[in-house]
Amino acid sequence: MPDTPLFRSFFSGGFECSTHRRGDRRRLDLIAATAHDVHATADYVRMREIGLLTARDGIRWHLIERSPGRYDFSTVLPILRAAREAGIQVIWDLCHYGWPDDLDIFATAFVDRFARLARAFVQLLREETDEVPFLVPINEPSFLAWAGGDLGGINPFAEGRGNELKSQLIRATIAGIEAIRDIEPRARICQVDPVFHVVPRPDRTEDGPHVEAFRRAQYAGWDMLSGRLHPELGGRPEYLDIIGVNYYLYNQWVFESERAGGPTVRRGDPRYRPFREMLAEIADRYGRPMFVAETGTEAEARADWLQYVADEALAARGAGVPVHGLCWYPIVNFPGWDNDRHCLNGLWDYADDDGRRPLHEPLAHELRRQQARLALDGGLRPSSIRD
Repeated sequence: MPDTPLFRSFFSGGFECSTHRRGDRRRLDLIAATAHDVHATADYVRMREIGLLTARDGIRWHLIERSPGRYDFSTVLPILRAAREAGIQVIWDLCHYGWPDDLDIFATAFVDRFARLARAFVQLLREETDEVPFLVPINEPSFLAWAGGDLGGINPFAEGRGNELKSQLIRATIAGIEAIRDIEPRARICQVDPVFHVVPRPDRTEDGPHVEAFRRAQYAGWDMLSGRLHPELGGRPEYLDIIGVNYYLYNQWVFESERAGGPTVRRGDPRYRPFREMLAEIADRYGRPMFVAETGTEAEARADWLQYVADEALAARGAGVPVHGLCWYPIVNFPGWDNDRHCLNGLWDYADDDGRRPLHEPLAHELRRQQARLALDGGLRPSSIRD
């Protein structure tokens, strides 16, 4: 079993906080689109009442730094204070796909400006609370480098520059960590990226070594941060503090190429790799505490998916893998990135004018069942859980 818990509750919820620009130049702001900025107090009270005492949330860089070096935290202060009053521990994302329009993500200024933002926000946290801060410097740097640097699928819409972008994001992360720890040495840093598994096509088993090399490349970002890979970037073991793994239904697939995935490998397929094995591999590789930083799915599959991922995470935990938490992401439904469709993937739905959100009862029931199971396994069970 893992040592002293890192988080206030094992199960947590994440508020979608993406702020990137789409290909049509429209900027997303999922905190506003879900009305979490308006109803943060009610959202956090709801979480506390169902025993979710830890949350992932984010700041919106483009609103905070409208001109270089000038910070206005008025958009995050109400959320920060609502969490504090409700007794919710927040893991703060500093850059969740979005940055100010005047910044070129490939330029040196991006690294410097991000470090200054990190310093300013941690100074704000010190003024507002004496709690140990938990921070995600840059969300999913490996995924962003692939989707935005190789495929041209999301901002910055580059192609063939994935390695360059990943190196830049690692530089910015390192600079941000140094700025954070200069202000708050107690800060805990969560490095979040997806984990996946791929298998060769049945008619191309000879591709096995190449496919395995592609699978292992998922560790490049964490290897860079720890100094195992490209040490010229400045990585050191202490930069890899807490590992956050994002895992979804479609994170196992048949390999077609580095640019295009094949069919999803589903549970029940003999080629499907149990999630507990993936967690154990990461633990063996890095020896660091970890948590499932994002997981979820849509519609009526939600409860079943939580059951599977929680079963696997708790099985890994029981085998000694240092799994400290599981975050359902997102905790409230949100409008889709590309088409604003109503994504039914949260524990709660859109809010009405009074901040009330309908509960998806099947997912809530499974959450309660897993919380009770964790308590029986020796985990902490918050007294506010409603059976």
